[in-house]
Amino acid sequence: MPSVQRVASSAVAATATPTLRQGSSGAAVKTLQQKLSSKGFSLVADGQFGPKTRAAVLAFQRANGLVADGIVGPKTWAKLNAVSTPPSTGGTTTLRQGSKGQAVVSMQNRLRAHGYSVVADGVFGPNTLAAVRSFQTAKGLAADGIVGPQTWAKLNAAPSSNNTGGVKSNPALAQAARSVALSMGGYSSQGLCATGVSRAIQKVYGIKVWGNGNDIDNNLPRSKFKQVNLTLEQALKIPGLVLTWEKTSTTLGQRYGHTAITLGDGHSSASDFIETWTTNNGRSGFKVFAPV
Repeated sequence: MPSVQRVASSAVAATATPTLRQGSSGAAVKTLQQKLSSKGFSLVADGQFGPKTRAAVLAFQRANGLVADGIVGPKTWAKLNAVSTPPSTGGTTTLRQGSKGQAVVSMQNRLRAHGYSVVADGVFGPNTLAAVRSFQTAKGLAADGIVGPQTWAKLNAAPSSNNTGGVKSNPALAQAARSVALSMGGYSSQGLCATGVSRAIQKVYGIKVWGNGNDIDNNLPRSKFKQVNLTLEQALKIPGLVLTWEKTSTTLGQRYGHTAITLGDGHSSASDFIETWTTNNGRSGFKVFAPV
């Protein structure tokens, strides 16, 4: 006959990892959310198993070779409770959009270490692709979105210190800005900088920001962007920041100002065209806005 102590231990184990699904709530859900957060998922541990928690569970299950049903049972708990393997420092697996698994998790963790806002879910999707391309551009590599030996070498190098005070990046916005700029003017200005910036923001956030170049700073939704204190040199190293100037040296610029989105390579920005070397020369009233 089992001892009282063994029965009690079994009861604790059973209640510590109950089967959870969307609609569940309580301390076990909070524990689940904390474990998912430790794996790189952006969740608030509020004890409520809502749509965001379910999406994180599905991504975690896919990344770990489990049935992606959104239900946290014994197998999912086992993977969540497993000790995390430190990120690889010598990645050799070539990765591209559509890749999945632990190698992708390692790559995403390295991107996070370099300041890119991606979730380490083991799924190489569009957001990870945008981050990889932005990272490659910033490191002087061919921005093909494929993580091969050269990209791995740069990822595994120690992140550079840009003294940016924890300002968040948004590689997806940088990639959208590049795409919009190439579709509008390429490398030649069309005089529609605010239009280009607004289109890029709409692609990523689903919102339209109205106004001219010197209106954008007042019209950016503060729930999505905040003004930060960075120099232009610092800002250009971070992908997906919105830059605004009240005035430029041109006749139209004196009236409408200028706005652009940083590409993260240390020198380029995009609006209705890609400005290869962005400077403050002839421009005044400079401001920087970062994703919240």
